Amino acid sequence: MQNVFLVGLMGAGKTTIGRLLARKLGLRFVDSDHEIEARTGASIPWIFEIEGEASFRRREADMIRELTAQPDIVLATGGGAILNPDNRAFLKERGTVVYLRATVNSILQRTAHDKNRPLLQTADPRKKLEELMAVRDPLYTEIADLVIDTGRPNVQSMVQTIMNQLETMACEAAPNCVTYAEPSMNEQSNILLNVELGERSYPISIGPELLNDAALLARHVHGGKVAIVTNDTVAPLYLARVESALRDAGKQVITVVLPDGEEHKTWSSLMQIFDRLLEAKADRKTTLLALGGGVIGDLTGFAAASYMRGVDFIQVPTTLLSQVDSSVGGKTGINHPLGKNMIGAFYQPRVVIADTSTLETLPERELAAGLAEVIKYGAVIDLAFFEWIEANIGKLVARDKGALAYAIARSCEIKADVVRQDEREGGLRAILNFGHTFGHAIEAGMGYGAWLHGEAVGCGMVMAADLSQRMGLVDAETVARVRKLVAAAGLPVKAPDLGAARWLELMEVDKKNEGGAIKFILMNPLGSPKITNAPQELLLATLAACV
Repeated sequence: MQNVFLVGLMGAGKTTIGRLLARKLGLRFVDSDHEIEARTGASIPWIFEIEGEASFRRREADMIRELTAQPDIVLATGGGAILNPDNRAFLKERGTVVYLRATVNSILQRTAHDKNRPLLQTADPRKKLEELMAVRDPLYTEIADLVIDTGRPNVQSMVQTIMNQLETMACEAAPNCVTYAEPSMNEQSNILLNVELGERSYPISIGPELLNDAALLARHVHGGKVAIVTNDTVAPLYLARVESALRDAGKQVITVVLPDGEEHKTWSSLMQIFDRLLEAKADRKTTLLALGGGVIGDLTGFAAASYMRGVDFIQVPTTLLSQVDSSVGGKTGINHPLGKNMIGAFYQPRVVIADTSTLETLPERELAAGLAEVIKYGAVIDLAFFEWIEANIGKLVARDKGALAYAIARSCEIKADVVRQDEREGGLRAILNFGHTFGHAIEAGMGYGAWLHGEAVGCGMVMAADLSQRMGLVDAETVARVRKLVAAAGLPVKAPDLGAARWLELMEVDKKNEGGAIKFILMNPLGSPKITNAPQELLLATLAACV
């Protein structure tokens, strides 16, 4: 195994991740700062104060030169090690460099009470970090073989992501090599991720039996009232449990039970929520809690964004689709007869609490619908994840707890990172709509509720793959892989025959479109996205081939 060198700003997690990564890879872990302290008998802050930064950098350069020449190590470097061009050269030439990239907000959270960071002992640590980021980020990126955005993810899942990508890189260098890393995740463990959006940042808790944790639910209800919005399918299963937990915490509970189904994601259902809130004299300190799938989450979020011009809300997703996708990122809204999700708002929840135990009662059709969104992340963002899904689709369909836990965590990590970079879908976030341009047309054309959202997206991904090939972005083998995986998940791969004119009419009503031109998210290649228009003759050929 080639050496692995971790670089990144202070507080990015190099030591924590490095130790675990070394154990998984069977390598020795070394921290360059710790080695300097061990050999000098002095702490890093003391060296900075007594000898000065220049002296420390000389010691650091000697240490990097020595350590990178050793075999079979995972090395966590100091944040400023890359300032020295010789250090950069040694790191690049003698191993695989992984840049652990973290936001200024997350670093400040981790280092707020850490007195062992001499560069942050200033009156304005945020300004100092921003200055360091501006200088160092280009240097980290310059030498990095892999760039991993950390945020505040589960460390186990983070390490698994690095291992997957290291294996992919090793495989690319060896002919006829195919390898898949099994997730080293205990399905009984709770996972905590974070969506980094500055003041609007919020945690995602993933794990079994979270609905039984009264303290977890109540912790995020800051006022005395909480309004639970659910549907008539979920209510008999989980409503009493959530109500009891909140009442035991001293909260006054209001309940709204709506009919189940996409066809009820309407203005009328939204008004029912508002009616109940007003009847109960809900004030600005009332928290709304969405208990259900994507429809309930979108409706509740839109109600929270609108009621008294904005109140807190909590996402408690109970379907696979909502746990891996719709509950994260703050998209809220309702459908219009002429277009899906055309009326709504970007409004972030206070927390997402994904109880994986709720998947045990999920109908097979709903489970398959959720797998469509899982496949989407691999197809246009993470090739290693796509390959893992291919290798583990049988486990996912069979509801293997470990496989589902990993799929949920990795999907949420990917989406949280995209949302961090583009909260309001100004550009990058649109890639999460792979398969959705076709899928939304299917839903609207067949009548909301006839096809589940995930079913339409699954079929839409097959159509998007076909169009990707026709535009010369992928080969026929890639299209076959996508079709095979979608089918293995239990999703439809043949589109309904709506007629070419109707297809075009429906796809023209899409939030991504600009100037009347239909925008598609395509693969370029598998594992990477391309946002583009398509020549009408190629689009018509795809429509003809896929129905």
